[in-house]
Amino acid sequence: MSYTMNRLIQNVDFEEVDRRARQALGDHGFGVLTEIDVKTTMKKKLDKDMTAYRILGACNPGMAWEAIGLEPRVGAMLPCNVILREVPDGVEVSAIDPVASMTAIDNDELKQVAGKVRDMLSEVVEAL
Repeated sequence: MSYTMNRLIQNVDFEEVDRRARQALGDHGFGVLTEIDVKTTMKKKLDKDMTAYRILGACNPGMAWEAIGLEPRVGAMLPCNVILREVPDGVEVSAIDPVASMTAIDNDELKQVAGKVRDMLSEVVEAL
């Protein structure tokens, strides 16, 4: 089982894919709570160069509320990360598959919520 849902965006620059990803997330009820510019961090901390790589920590408040109500410690696995990374053919967008990430938790109701979130994130990735 894959742990991400992926899409390659070609002939569009990195910042435009970022803008589109944020728009698609918003259109599907997600907000971006955190952002990590991995390229800048690696340069600053390790003096290593890499292509653009950004992690967006996305959250759908309604789904998070439901998940935390079912399993209070699930917050350790939130938010849902979406990564944007430059690859030779364009920009790859990858969203976490919440169903895959929740397999460690034995709670069938939570797995149903994770399935709903997976469907929503899949729609985000496809909307790009």
